[in-house]
Amino acid sequence: MTRFKSLIRRAAAAALTGVLAVAPFTSAQADPLKIGYSDWPGWVAWEIAIQKGWFDEAGVEVEFAWFDYVASMDAYAAGQLDAVCMTNGDALVTGTAKPSVAIIINDYSNGNDMLVATPDIKSVKDLEGKKIGAELGFVAHLLAITALEENGIAVDSVEWVNTPTDKTPAMLSSGNVSAIAAWQPNSGEALKAVPGSTPIFTSADAPGIIYDVLAVSPESLAENRAEWAKVVAVWYRVVDYLKDEDNWDDALAILAARVQISPAEYEPFFQGTYILSLEEALKVWEEGDGLSSIYGSTDYSNKFNVEYEAYDSPLEYKTYLDPSLTLEYAKSVK
Repeated sequence: MTRFKSLIRRAAAAALTGVLAVAPFTSAQADPLKIGYSDWPGWVAWEIAIQKGWFDEAGVEVEFAWFDYVASMDAYAAGQLDAVCMTNGDALVTGTAKPSVAIIINDYSNGNDMLVATPDIKSVKDLEGKKIGAELGFVAHLLAITALEENGIAVDSVEWVNTPTDKTPAMLSSGNVSAIAAWQPNSGEALKAVPGSTPIFTSADAPGIIYDVLAVSPESLAENRAEWAKVVAVWYRVVDYLKDEDNWDDALAILAARVQISPAEYEPFFQGTYILSLEEALKVWEEGDGLSSIYGSTDYSNKFNVEYEAYDSPLEYKTYLDPSLTLEYAKSVK
């Protein structure tokens, strides 16, 4: 099943799974900005601003709704959210139902997305002729294909076993595959489930293959541009807070509480996510062909999505990217 088909099939039920975290504020806004977020460190980081009342201080009313990742995209596609946290590649797929515009690049995956292999597999080259479990059409599938290509292994020389990402640990344990592709926490669970298993390729080996963004509906952006500018400013307050090591204990406690694990358990997940400073984000926003640019990365995902039938023909991917609010914020703090 392609991801797009999955999105459409589940859209009707998506609103039932969200849990709201409201940052209350009385302002001229007709309605709060509704934002879907899920269990990825670069998005859980919004919890710092929610808990500390920074949206209130910025004068913007928001409602953050907590979802499973795919359900958050479903809810956005169904028109139940003004914005959603998703990867740059998934924004394209979701866009076939409802387009969006990325206004913030939160981070890039720096090791949390993994190709995890059984103990007998020592390198990516050993996977030739073997089975790999992955949710086909998702970013982990893209990572696995990249691993094969970078190691000179033909993509069609392996057998793909379509596996929901949250089922990949069980799939690896079953012995039916030699490797699985997944993101945290599922990749970490797979490592725990199979003693001796190892990550033989991770997103740290291909930095920029997966950027994580805040994607806003074009309608909401047009109608509430000044309010979204305040959200951008709040995000970079979160970034500055995270970049100060003196705040780490507090930050980890907030993030871990959101996903109901201990700070010690959460810290490795956060280490596998590279939060971009404002200066780093500005460089990523520059147009370029390689993965160091979100334009090059999104073009790469666009081609992948077409090849694996998420949609029929390449999208005008540049319309999904808008650095202007980040650029305006950068000028304001010079």
